[in-house]
Formats: sequence, C-alpha cells, structure tokens
Amino acid sequence: MVDEPKADPLDSLVLELRRGAVVLAVLAQLGHEEYGYSLKRSLAEAGFAVEEGTLYPLLRRLEAQGFLTSRWSLEENRPRRYYQRSAAGESVMQALAAEWRAISGVMERMLS
Repeated sequence: MVDEPKADPLDSLVLELRRGAVVLAVLAQLGHEEYGYSLKRSLAEAGFAVEEGTLYPLLRRLEAQGFLTSRWSLEENRPRRYYQRSAAGESVMQALAAEWRAISGVMERMLS
C-alpha cells in the first residue's frame, strides 16, 4: 500500500482566501463584454488565475443573481456566451470594492 502525499494545509488556506476574492475579481473585469475563456485569460494575465470549474458556475450564478448580463454570439462557427456587468453588478462591485479596501487596510496595519 502506497502512502498518498498529504496536502499542504497552506494550499487549502490560500484557496479559501482566494475564494473570497474571486467574485470581486470577476465583476471588476467585466466592465466590458468578455466570453468565458477570454475572461479566464484576462484574469490570469492580471495575476488572478481561476479554474474553469470555478469560473463558469460563478458566471451562471452571478447572472442568475442579476449582477451580469449575457448574450450568445456565433463567431467562427463557434457559439460564445458574452458576459458583462449589469447596473446591479456595478453597484455590488462598488460595495464589495469598498469592503475589500477597508479589510485590506486593516490587514495591512495588522501585518505591519
């Protein structure tokens, strides 16, 4: 019987920390229309990589909550669903950004 490598506890803590920020990151990037893969790529280029298994369900949930709008487009014979922040999504993003800045400020003071 082979022992499986144990997961580093830090990995799960980092994942938990990032999970709280992914909604704000997605809303911040969707000020203009993007389809899922282009959004995934732009998030990664900004330094916030997100797995498809996290991103696509989140997009559907944010749309169901009214924070995103979407439309289908057929490009190069491939259907693509484009997402964009709605007016409600803009309000939520601004509120979350304010909360993020407040928490970040507190954490910076605590970590100094």
